[in-house]
Amino acid sequence: MKNSAPFYILFTFLAMLCSCNGQPQKKAPVSSPNQSQAVVGGGCDGCELMYVGMPKNIAAVDTSAGWTEKGQKLLITGTVYKLGGKIPAPNVIIYYWQTDAEGYYSPVEGMEPKARRHGHLRGWVKTDDKGHYAIYTIRPAPYPKAVMPAHIHMAIKEPNIPDEYYIDEFVFDDDPLLLPAWKKNPPENRGGSGKLRVLISDDLQIAEHNIVLGLNIPNYPEKPASAQQSGLEIGEDQPSFAPYHAWGPDKGTKTCPVCKYGRYHGIIYFVGNNPNWEDIKNWLTYLEQESRNRSKYLKAYFVYGNDQGYTKEKRIKELEQVGKELNLEHLALTFVPSFLDKGSEIHLNKLDPKVENTFIIYKYRTIIDKYVGLKPTTENFLKLSQTLDATTNEYFDLPVPKHD
Repeated sequence: MKNSAPFYILFTFLAMLCSCNGQPQKKAPVSSPNQSQAVVGGGCDGCELMYVGMPKNIAAVDTSAGWTEKGQKLLITGTVYKLGGKIPAPNVIIYYWQTDAEGYYSPVEGMEPKARRHGHLRGWVKTDDKGHYAIYTIRPAPYPKAVMPAHIHMAIKEPNIPDEYYIDEFVFDDDPLLLPAWKKNPPENRGGSGKLRVLISDDLQIAEHNIVLGLNIPNYPEKPASAQQSGLEIGEDQPSFAPYHAWGPDKGTKTCPVCKYGRYHGIIYFVGNNPNWEDIKNWLTYLEQESRNRSKYLKAYFVYGNDQGYTKEKRIKELEQVGKELNLEHLALTFVPSFLDKGSEIHLNKLDPKVENTFIIYKYRTIIDKYVGLKPTTENFLKLSQTLDATTNEYFDLPVPKHD
């Protein structure tokens, strides 16, 4: 507890009042017959403070005041993408604010009065021409005696959208307070999952984390340009599910792919009620080769969800025959009764069983690429391989600020 205990207790209480389930509190919706006039994001009480003390020139890399204070040093770095998750977004301002190592939004002498409720651990980054950003700070502590997990608030200002809006606060996957909090108040996935998965480098924790503009943001002026909707969106977490493994390393089990192998890259190849077995075998041959070449850094799965004429015995026999024919050693051939099945929790993937296929590529359980109705051509093989190549590095090669 800090020396000025009554002040900090009062200040923390007021700060908590400015949050809604850990997020900046939403404003009342704007009533307008014209949807285009509605506030992007639905409003955000507190995000307007991003303009208080905002530097005239904002870099893509920022170091918070916490870097030289006590606490676990943390680097958050990633790419901001336009809606759809594939095109980098330059010149996007990210405003962040957080608690200190004791869980307080602690102001310091000389701060602008309006910004005091966000504390002194606040700052800005502006994405570079490749959409990159990096924040050097310390890991925040949760509010004292609170059940809310530790978090960093994030607000976005795009160059061509008049309204600032909040995205899911950044939280930590190893925080014991996270899962109980999310069970009571599931995340909105605004801008994608806010869950940080940290790696350790000496005394520095590093989280590579991407943001997708407009994803799950109310009144956003653009919509994803996709004729076929199947699967969750890029930037969201790949959910756990339990298919039956008919062939591969976990044959005879209902192993969850992302639970057991979610630490690195994963490709999940979903096929529903319209299988094209010639194309399927070509894709499986490619995925087997990629799995062999990338060894432990890639796990690939075929998930068959055809509910037409389904029996467990029939599916096992079908997939065993394919595994033997193609001499598959690394690739897992799995199945579920249907893509709507709740017992396996495959329904959480929001797949359309009518499309020919859905490809999900994830890293650290976050979806980094998606394709629907993809044909097994040399060009498309290259697309998937390039995605894996481009996302192999753990984090950007950035200099670490000096510290005592």
